[in-house]
Formats: sequence, C-alpha cells, structure tokens
Amino acid sequence: MNEPSWGAPPRAGHRGPTDQAPPLGHLHRTPSGRYSQEVPPVSAGPVHTVGEAAQTRPMPTVPDAGGHQDDRDRGAARPSGPADRGGREPAHRQHPDGPAAGHRPGPDPAGPPPAAAAPAPAKKSAGRDLRAAIGVGVGLGAVIVASLFVYKTVFLGVIAVAVVVGLWELTSRLAERKEISVPLVPLAVGGVAMVVAGYVRGAEGAWVAVALTALAVLVWRMTEPPENYLRDVTAAVFTAFYVPFLATFVALMLAADDGPQRVLTFLLLTVVSDTGAYAVGWRFGKHKLAPRISPGKTREGLLGAVAFAMVAGALCMQYAIDGGVWWQGLVLGLAVAVSATLGDLGESMIKRDLGIKDMGKLLPGHGGIMDRLDSLLPTAPVVWLLLVIFVGQG
Repeated sequence: MNEPSWGAPPRAGHRGPTDQAPPLGHLHRTPSGRYSQEVPPVSAGPVHTVGEAAQTRPMPTVPDAGGHQDDRDRGAARPSGPADRGGREPAHRQHPDGPAAGHRPGPDPAGPPPAAAAPAPAKKSAGRDLRAAIGVGVGLGAVIVASLFVYKTVFLGVIAVAVVVGLWELTSRLAERKEISVPLVPLAVGGVAMVVAGYVRGAEGAWVAVALTALAVLVWRMTEPPENYLRDVTAAVFTAFYVPFLATFVALMLAADDGPQRVLTFLLLTVVSDTGAYAVGWRFGKHKLAPRISPGKTREGLLGAVAFAMVAGALCMQYAIDGGVWWQGLVLGLAVAVSATLGDLGESMIKRDLGIKDMGKLLPGHGGIMDRLDSLLPTAPVVWLLLVIFVGQG
C-alpha cells in the first residue's frame, strides 16, 4: 500500500526495506568506496510510492492562482498517481498553502455578490397638473352650460371673449418667436364682428365679416414700414381664418331653434373624443400616430377617441337633437373624432414651428385658451354641416 507522507525529505542514503536499486538523486563515492545518495532539498511536498518501493520526489511549488504545470499543456501526459475521476488531484497531492494542482477554484461559499436591484419602471404621467386641469375644466363647463341655457346672447359673449383671447395669444407668440407683426386690433374687432354676424345674419353675414376683416388688416399694416409686409398680412389672414372664422360656426349652431342642444352636443362630443383618446392611449398606446408632430398621440388613442365619440354621438342624436336618429350619431361621432384629432395635430404643428409647448398660461393645467380651442375650432364646421344635413337648419 502506498503511504504518502507530509513530513520532511528522507535522510540521505536511506532506503526502504524492499528497495533493490539506489534511490533517485545524486550519487557520489565516499572515501570508503561506497556510494551514497545526496537528495536535493525539497521545499514542501508529499512522498509517493511507486510499486512497492518508496521514493521521494520533489513537488513543484504550485502558484496560488494557477494550475499544475502539466495541466497547462493539454497535449502533455499527466504524471502518474491516483486522481479522482473528476480530473482533480487527490487530497495528498494538494499544496498545503494553495489549491490542488490542476484544480480549478470552485464557487465562493459566500455566494456571488447580490445583483443590483433593477430600477422600477417609470410610471406614466399626464405631463400636467391633473388637479388644476380638472378644476379649471369643471369651472369652464359650469360657465358654458349656465350661459348656454340661461340666455343665448350671454353664450355669444363667451364665444367673443374666447376669440379675442385666442387672437391675443397667437399674435403674441408669432411676434415673440418669429418676429411676425400681426395687427391685433383689426383682427379682434373683425373677429367679434364675424361671430355676431354669423349669429344674426347666418353664413352670408359671416363671409362678409371675413372679407372686411382681411381688408382692414391690409390697410392697418400699411402704417408700418414695408419690410416683411407680405409675410405679416399673410399671417394675419391665416389668423383671422383659424380663430374667429372657425368659431363663427358655433354661433351658427347657436342660432337654431334647438341651438343650445346643438352646441352642447358639439362640446360634449369633442370633450368625449379627447377623453377617450387620452384614456385609451395612456393605458394601451404603443404605436405612434404622428411622432414628428405629437409624440404622445397613438393609434390606439385614436381608436379610443372614435369609439367614445360614436357612442356619445348616438346618445346625443337620439335624445338631445330634435329629429335625430342614433345611427346619425355614429357618423357624427366618427367625424368629430377625426376632426378633433386633426385639429390637435394642427396646433401641435404650429407650436413646434414656434418652438413652444403651450400657447399661453392663462388656464392652470391646460395652458392657454388656444390650447383648449385646438380641437374645438376645426370640429365646429364639421358638426354644423352634418347637423344641417341630418336635421336641417333648425
């Protein structure tokens, strides 16, 4: 049986009881004529037995972080000696101050360091003060409903005030961001005239007011230097069409016998469309609708706007509009969802060109008046036209 040893090297000249040949080492002749062996010193290492003869064999010093020298060359044969079947050296071959020769260090008993906790996903945010937005929205709704059903002319005054404030916001932003000088006075006077003329004289009166307003802008701008005259009057005519002229269709709806119901249907469908787009888009939106114009709008949100507006339209046409039918409300709701979305994208395009987020700061949580009129203005002529087709002028 092999008996490994962890002791010091054997004494020079020592032989085991069964040895028949001199042990390995350097032989030299003594004065008496005998040969003795000088065994090289070994720093540390076990004694192995080969066959029945015990002999010493120095073990190379094993580096702390390395493997056995023979193991580094996979093509070289391993030294003789027992080894476990897993390819690791047995316990008696291990270095007392390091890992076993050829043995790969195992996992740290303490385990790997804990992985850093993944950051919690960011919660979706509306991007505005929802409390302020809801409060302002409820307040505006109360003013609109009260003025709409108390006396028609009071609501007509609300339309005129919204038009003047919207004109002020838009012309101010054009002057600040683009240095475009748009005359506010003729636009404000002409805008109020459009609203009143549409309510009193119908569509013909509104068109006449638009023409006179454009003429007044051309003359007013002549009082200033001619530089950029064409640019300024073009912007002024666009402003007159975009704000007061589109708002005149609300006055046209108000002039009907069931005018308050028509205006309320128009407002409800637009608000419901915006709400449906926000709710569905915030919860399920993944595919961008127009990322270069408005990154927050999604195709899923548009579908939500269509669904909500069609349901609301069917209810309004069936129960609020005289002579209306529910299927007409489905068509009306679809048209409102599309026009409101296009109107929102249109104003987003203007704001991106101007490099601003909101048109104003008059309404906390909403921005300015124009930020609330963006979807209402282009929707007004659509609702007016479809109501005239479905149930007449009224």
